[in-house]
Amino acid sequence: MMKIIDLRSDTITLPTEEMRRAMYEAELGDDVHREDPTVNRLEELAAEVMGKEAALLTTSGTMSNLLGVLANTRPGDEIIVGSEAHMFWYEVGGASTLGGVVIRTIPNDEDGKLDATDVEEAIRSENIHFPKSALLCLENTQNRCGGAVLTCEYTEEISGLAHRHGLQVHLDGARIFNAAVALGVPARELVAPVDTVNFCLSKGLSAPVGSLFCGTREMVERARKWRKMLGGGMRQAGVIAAAGIVAIEKMVDRLAEDHANARRLVAGLAQIPGFSVSPEKVPTNIVNFEFPPEVSDFVIKIGERGVKFLSRSGRSVRAVTNRMVGAEDIEEALGRINQLVKEAS
Repeated sequence: MMKIIDLRSDTITLPTEEMRRAMYEAELGDDVHREDPTVNRLEELAAEVMGKEAALLTTSGTMSNLLGVLANTRPGDEIIVGSEAHMFWYEVGGASTLGGVVIRTIPNDEDGKLDATDVEEAIRSENIHFPKSALLCLENTQNRCGGAVLTCEYTEEISGLAHRHGLQVHLDGARIFNAAVALGVPARELVAPVDTVNFCLSKGLSAPVGSLFCGTREMVERARKWRKMLGGGMRQAGVIAAAGIVAIEKMVDRLAEDHANARRLVAGLAQIPGFSVSPEKVPTNIVNFEFPPEVSDFVIKIGERGVKFLSRSGRSVRAVTNRMVGAEDIEEALGRINQLVKEAS
């Protein structure tokens, strides 16, 4: 049978055998009563690697980002996010619907950054007519900007600006370990300037479920109560947490393989006539490209040949390398793509 090569997202990763054993053997308790020792261990580990006082296990990055808004704002406040932010595009408007906040967008540049002048101009002055500017939201790596990475220096600069104006800073760090590996720095250094941060266990780290929300003890306690209100108070959640511990302890360094495979993919696509790619803009594991106009319905047709991508818009396609796809699979995918293009020519 034809092997399926799934490059839609790193969320398709399956847990490792070590994770499955850890889940089976996990010591359990009631986490709502804070009596699950495995959850407690995961949260302590997450806080340590992020350099924060405390952490909270959540079901997803979307929930963690929502907690970042709820814990840092009050209804009627305004939050500032990038125009390409995951929080703005893909989280069902939860910040507005459940948090009661106004979302103000400013442009992300190609590298995922927000211009400091744009941020400063977006911050409201004190005026009875205006909502209060309360929170700046960043994203690292930046999904819609091709896995772009924010450096320690940039994050410190833009967070400092926000803090000087009285804003808190939340970082959507769903793939923060990809950024850390790409830059060769500890994740805690990348998130040191921000007040709250979340990171996902269920993407490149290969755990089946879960994210961690991290910040001060006070902020995490506020988030814990909001999590309960949202229905996120899990009971014997150690079965999830056990896989998360393995993910943090064992799966970070191997993200470099995904980055190498992303570069291998984009280098191969550049050799196939008609593909528009930018090899210099693939810092981590996300590749955005455009396919030849003569290959109509590219995503559908290559999917029929066992290679799965996500369509973005028009001829734009996203690929995300992950643990389930090795170097040999990338070469096989390129071969199938090349054959499809030849047949369409």
